[in-house]
Amino acid sequence: MAVTLRFGPADLLRCRFGMSAAFETVSAIRLTSPEEGAGHHQRWLDAARPRLAGLDLRPVTLLQPRRGYAPDFLAPPPTGPLVRFDEDLARIAATPPERVRAEIGLSLRDTPGAADSPTGRLLLGDPAEVLRLLTGLLREAWHALVEPVWPRVRALLDADVGFQSRRLAEGGLDRLFAELHPALRWQDHTLTRARGDDDHRDLRGEGLLLMPSVFKWDQVVVVLDPPWQPAVIYPARGIGALWEPARGTPDAALARLIGRTRAALLTGLTGPATTTALAHRHALAAGTVSEHLTILRDAGFVVGERHRHEIRYRRTALGDAATHPGR
Repeated sequence: MAVTLRFGPADLLRCRFGMSAAFETVSAIRLTSPEEGAGHHQRWLDAARPRLAGLDLRPVTLLQPRRGYAPDFLAPPPTGPLVRFDEDLARIAATPPERVRAEIGLSLRDTPGAADSPTGRLLLGDPAEVLRLLTGLLREAWHALVEPVWPRVRALLDADVGFQSRRLAEGGLDRLFAELHPALRWQDHTLTRARGDDDHRDLRGEGLLLMPSVFKWDQVVVVLDPPWQPAVIYPARGIGALWEPARGTPDAALARLIGRTRAALLTGLTGPATTTALAHRHALAAGTVSEHLTILRDAGFVVGERHRHEIRYRRTALGDAATHPGR
């Protein structure tokens, strides 16, 4: 199962980068759901939870199935490098009611039983009222979850776009796609996202939108439906270092003990991950990550396990104890 995007000569001229405050907000909301894992965003989520008191975000989280369709109107495609959140929200609020009804119905069908739940029945009500509800929730979630950390998030997105743009300028798409993300492969003018849905698109001059994301941290998303230009949304490079601990915290003490980079790798290893994935997450060379993982493995903090053709590393009980002292 894979998604493949076939490039022609005209597509090479229509590749661009974009960022979306609305998409980051919707993705941040998804991480508040008990069914989702926040991963290395856990520190951010713990700090944000007090600001969520009394805010019921289930109407938004229900529309984000782990596998399936999420309504496009909740996060309009970016028209430039970055659109302000207020501009995104105005576009969302102007969505025609018939589109709201159609996209919500399509999304709920991808989650068994969702349409019959109290939240699902609410979402299938009058589309104009539902749109007002969702727009209000997005506004409140932006203020509670994303706006307080937006300068830091925006800086990471800018840094990723700058880094990837230099790669594109230096070596074209061959260089750009070679290491854009471990889930992506580039061969014979075809970009392939491994795993997930099975689909193919000849771009035929449409080009490709490339959009780094901070809060969609654990997967690469391919969007092929209008009104989007064909798009690949990928975790931004360096997410693993985004929420660096303050001095004097247990994480900072761990960094002094085993080194800042090894501490960041160990703390961020919330689930099994390959060397390549960790290198992208922490903006490090794969060889550097491999060297640090070897030291962590020899010290008993991590263990490597073969999964098909790759080695995935996870924390041991000792590693868990080191990253969560007192538990």
